[in-house]
Amino acid sequence: MKKFLLFALLFKISTSIAQTQTDDYFKLTRAGFNEKNAYATTAFVEQYFRVPGNTGFNASIHYVEGILKKAGFTEQKADEFEAPLTYRIEKRPMKRNTWEPVDASVTLIGETQPLIAFKTNRNMIPINCPSTPATGVTAEVVFVGKGTAQDLEGKDLKGKIVFADASAGRLLSVASKAGAIGVMGYSMPKYTQPEKHQTSIQFGSMPANSSVWSLLLSYGVKEKLKAACLKGKVELKVNIQTKIYQAEELTLVANVKGSVNPNERFVYSAHVQEPGANDNASGVGTLAEMARLTASLVKSGKFKPQRTLTFLWGDEIVSTGRYITDDAARAKGIMWGMSLDMVGEDTQKTGGSFLIEKMPDPSAIWTRGNDKHTEWGAGDVKEKDLFPHYYNDFIFDICKAQGKFANWTVNYNPFEGGSDHTPFLQNKIPGLLMWHFTDVFYHTDNDRIDKVSATTMKNVGVSALTAGFTLVTANENTAMKTVAQVKSDALVRLKTEFELSKKAIAEGKATADEQHILQVWGKWYTDALATIGNMAVKPQTTKVGSAIKVATLELEKQTQAYIGELK
Repeated sequence: MKKFLLFALLFKISTSIAQTQTDDYFKLTRAGFNEKNAYATTAFVEQYFRVPGNTGFNASIHYVEGILKKAGFTEQKADEFEAPLTYRIEKRPMKRNTWEPVDASVTLIGETQPLIAFKTNRNMIPINCPSTPATGVTAEVVFVGKGTAQDLEGKDLKGKIVFADASAGRLLSVASKAGAIGVMGYSMPKYTQPEKHQTSIQFGSMPANSSVWSLLLSYGVKEKLKAACLKGKVELKVNIQTKIYQAEELTLVANVKGSVNPNERFVYSAHVQEPGANDNASGVGTLAEMARLTASLVKSGKFKPQRTLTFLWGDEIVSTGRYITDDAARAKGIMWGMSLDMVGEDTQKTGGSFLIEKMPDPSAIWTRGNDKHTEWGAGDVKEKDLFPHYYNDFIFDICKAQGKFANWTVNYNPFEGGSDHTPFLQNKIPGLLMWHFTDVFYHTDNDRIDKVSATTMKNVGVSALTAGFTLVTANENTAMKTVAQVKSDALVRLKTEFELSKKAIAEGKATADEQHILQVWGKWYTDALATIGNMAVKPQTTKVGSAIKVATLELEKQTQAYIGELK
């Protein structure tokens, strides 16, 4: 009994010390993160329609490079750890040409004002769209309804513009074979509320080297053009100017060297491409300010990383995946990854809330209770894909603390995939996504700087940095606190799942199936506890291992008790 009481006392002291460490980092990041800097970078980046290799993409990379240089990062010449603060721009020849829009307009013959124009709807031109002749083209429009075979039957499309109340991409092949000169289409998901936000267009793409151009329409423009076509013959003047050229792909990587285990690292990633402000100029801006603040704290001696912090800006998924797979030795030292994607939203304008997309846990398979997927949709997660780790609960706990401090709403969603966290997970590295959804302006040309909140970027940046700072300096006290946290979260989850399973059985679900769900949750959390064993930079005693064993036994006992009660 005395030994148990002594262990409990040491456990309480350790968790208290660890909390003090995290609190100290919160003080540094809250005081030092300048949301005006993050907002200014976001405003610069969102000016451009960004595609890897094009003018806007490269200008964004070099803008962040300027921030890094001013903060004290030196350009890497050979070894990435030749100085405490280094950066490099990786340049690679692209396998295909880059593309950028210049201008476009569509005008009904007989009217003076454009029906739609690039200056107000930058997403009207799909990526890879070719130019019209410099003076534009004038042609008759043929409305083909939803673009079905029946709608197209008997239509003379040669030399004309095909217009459909359907996706433009679906009709390109048909239009080309029929001798049409262009296609105009409409396709917007319901969650963007197109009938309310009638000027929104989601960006899209078309095959490169197409002989037919295409344009994307907003709900309002589509309805006006359809009404005109239904009244009689309609001609349009269309002018599209784009650039297609050879270029290099750039990736920007910055490192803050760890003093003890520099080859172990926390990697942050923010993708540069896409034309939006929240998606993902806000991620670029937030990460740039995080890097600037980290350098400032290192130079002042207020923060002394023991593991390395890496900041990466590039092509979504591609650059992060390449960073992991191009260097097997480096990949072994990546202990955590985090994607910052759509992190600046003014939720009063865009809807939804801040979310942490979890690593695959059983909620990605059995989504019930308070768990719910976003409109992005569930991924195809099987039990073999589950990724038990303390990282889910650790990051959520940090964000909840910032949420309580700043009156900021924090939620989570089961794993769905689709951003820079997926390459980490595919390579068996813990990876999470910080984002917002649902967003009525997602991927639309109404995702502009007025929909961005500097305060939100600060909350995300403070949370992400505090988490990273804590993990790259983690000691045994940090690990002990995490054991307590994960055990507590696990017990809450098990009770929740038990109550849901009781209800499910009462409604006719198979008892064995419900017991299996509890068994999987119990194992996921006991396996997650085991991963805390390598959290500390310098393990010095066996107390963390002992704490994991005690917590594991408690969870296993509670899991079996709940399973027994379901019988």
